[in-house]
Amino acid sequence: MGKIKSKNTKPEQKLRKISWALGLRYRLNVKSLPGKPDIVLRKYKLVIFIDGEFWHGYNWQEKKDKIKSNRAFWIPKIERNIQRDMEVNQQLMQMGFRVIRFWDNQINQDFNWCLQIILDSIAESLNEEIVD
Repeated sequence: MGKIKSKNTKPEQKLRKISWALGLRYRLNVKSLPGKPDIVLRKYKLVIFIDGEFWHGYNWQEKKDKIKSNRAFWIPKIERNIQRDMEVNQQLMQMGFRVIRFWDNQINQDFNWCLQIILDSIAESLNEEIVD
């Protein structure tokens, strides 16, 4: 498990590279925010997480039954990760941030859709500033 990366994964790098090219300036893994978001766009009060499918329980109800080894460890661990993700989302939203979570396979398979979600959220943020 020591070889499993929690930072600078290929999907993260791909998203960051394009975001930077589009002029979006961000911070990485901000420790002062709950959950240490992968990407933080403070100007737009937007945080982005790129979650690994296994660790964060992608399609969990279906996949839970497929875990064969060490079930007593993995099932509670992943369910706690899912619960923690929801708690972190709540905390960040209470702080006024928009939270976007992508599965790493979404970035690999439908990158343009992910990028559009981010741009739409930024546009929404800018519209709210104008209204206020």
